[in-house]
Amino acid sequence: MGCNVRAFVLYNSFNAWGWLDHTEPEIQKSLDIFAGDVRDPYGVRQAMQGCDVVFHLAALISIPYSYHSPDTYIDTNVKGTLNVVQAARELGVGKVLQTSTSEVYGTARFVPITEEHPLQGQSPYAASKIGADQIAISFYHAFATPVAIVRPFNTYGPRQSARAIIPTVITQIASGARQIRLGSLHPTRDFNYIRDTVRGFIAVAEAERIVGEVGNVGRNYEGGSGETVKMITDIMGATLEVETDAQRVRPEMSEVERLWADNGKARILTGWTPSYGDRDGLRRGLEETVAWFTNPDHLRQYKAGAYNI
Repeated sequence: MGCNVRAFVLYNSFNAWGWLDHTEPEIQKSLDIFAGDVRDPYGVRQAMQGCDVVFHLAALISIPYSYHSPDTYIDTNVKGTLNVVQAARELGVGKVLQTSTSEVYGTARFVPITEEHPLQGQSPYAASKIGADQIAISFYHAFATPVAIVRPFNTYGPRQSARAIIPTVITQIASGARQIRLGSLHPTRDFNYIRDTVRGFIAVAEAERIVGEVGNVGRNYEGGSGETVKMITDIMGATLEVETDAQRVRPEMSEVERLWADNGKARILTGWTPSYGDRDGLRRGLEETVAWFTNPDHLRQYKAGAYNI
C-alpha cells in the first residue's frame, strides 16, 4: 500500500523474526525490523518513534497456557498494552489499534453479540484482554489518546498456531492420521478468515469515525466446531475417527459455549464487510488454509502429533 512499515519482533539470541523469516526477500528488505519486548516500556517507546499508526498485536494468546502461567499474561497483555498507549500519548501517535478478542464476551448472553455485550473473563487469557482493552480505552477518555479497539472473532488461516482447532485438524490429517484427538466440538464459533481480519484492521486504521470506539470484526455467522471439522474432512477427502482428548477440553465453567458476531458497527463506521462471510465463504477460506498447510515446506514446521497448549 506504499506505507513505511516497522515490524516489532520479540528479541531472541537467534535473531529469529518468526513468520517474517519465511516471507519473500523483497518484503523482508522493505521492513524496518525492531527487536524488543512489549513488556519493556523503554524499548516500546523507542520502537514507536516516528510512527503515525500503531497496530498493537503483541500478546500471549493461548487459553490453555493461561491456566498454566496466568502471571505472564498480565505482564504481556495488560502491562504491554499500557506501555504502548503510554508511548503513544507521549509521542503524539496518530492512532493506536488495540487488538482485542471475542473471548472477552465469554459465552453469549444474546446473539448476535454487539459491542455492548457484557464482558466476562472465563479464562485468565480473557481477563487479561479485558484489562488490556480497558487500559487502552481509558487513555482515550483520560488523555484523548487516539485509540480504536478491533475485536476479531476466531481468526483462522495460513500460519495459525496448531493450538487452534482448524490447524489441529488439518495438520493431523495431512500427517497421515485417521484417528485425531480434539477437544470439545459442541461450542459454536464465528470463524473469520485471515484475509478478512487483515482487511478489517486496515479499514479501522483508515477510518476517522472509529477513534474511541470498539468494533467487532466477524462474519455475523454462527457455525458449530463439529460442523467445521466435517467441512475440513470433506475438503481433504478424509474419513476420520475423532477422539476426545481430555487435556484439550477447557474446565466446564471456562468453556465459551457460543460466539456469533454482530458486525454492523464496523460496517457503518469503516465500510468493512467480510469477503468470506457466508457458509460458502467459510469453505473457500478453509480450502485456502488446507492448501497452505498441506504444502510440505509448511507442514514440516508443525508438530502434528503433539498437543501444543
